[in-house]
Amino acid sequence: MNGESITYIDTHTHLNFSAFDTDRDVVIQDMKDRGVYAINVGTQKDTSMQAVALAEQYDNLFAIVGLHPIHTGKSFHDTAELGIGGSEFTSRGEVFDSAFYKELASHERVVGIGECGLDYFHLEEGTKKVQGQSFVEQLTVAQELDKPVMLHIREAYDDALAIIRQFPGIRGNVHFFAGTKEIAQQFLDLGFTLSFTGVITFAKEYEDMVKYVPLDRILSETDAPFVSPKPFRGKRNSPLMVPYVVECMASLKGVSVTEMARKIQENAEKLFNIKLV
Repeated sequence: MNGESITYIDTHTHLNFSAFDTDRDVVIQDMKDRGVYAINVGTQKDTSMQAVALAEQYDNLFAIVGLHPIHTGKSFHDTAELGIGGSEFTSRGEVFDSAFYKELASHERVVGIGECGLDYFHLEEGTKKVQGQSFVEQLTVAQELDKPVMLHIREAYDDALAIIRQFPGIRGNVHFFAGTKEIAQQFLDLGFTLSFTGVITFAKEYEDMVKYVPLDRILSETDAPFVSPKPFRGKRNSPLMVPYVVECMASLKGVSVTEMARKIQENAEKLFNIKLV
């Protein structure tokens, strides 16, 4: 996208989903050629294991392992979500297995726990308590292993913050942040970073929030294969598109793309205790 040598990092993506089964190696090699690193985020046991396997295989990839809140229920079904080995995904209603995830998270390429949190948009009757328990258990594992959490929170920011405050010193990132400035400040006060996807390239309502979050607390992500940035809307997203997110951030914050990418790299290295180059 430009002639400069810039290091990018997609801090929340899903190359471990079957949307990439036909060309995963090609995409990852293209990422390496373009200076793009990525953190593959697990959503349950199989996608978490796949994230670790990919991180073992490729030096520009890291992994985060955990149980997505919507997958604590059995009936959630989304034809747009692509899981390993199938074109559609149906939740199995996984119960968080602390011992399993703790062992998986002990791998040297695993840099966090998640994506965990609360999702009331897809809430099934009677599962709010189950989501909360799974969230508490994952925060406990993160605290025990001294790893950050990757948060998925949808229409549940107040409840999530109440739970997080039970774990003093816990650190992490709020993935795909879509809350208010007041909510954002509460997370910032707790030491969290906030990340944004390609939606900021076409949804004007995110502009003020991107401007609000300090340069030293912001991260870039794609959430691939979902929410492709402009001009690729409607097509499969990938970490190769994270430069579009960074360029949009740079424009909104009034800094160069090089400076924006450098700050994001520093923020990611600090939070996830990694070194990119």
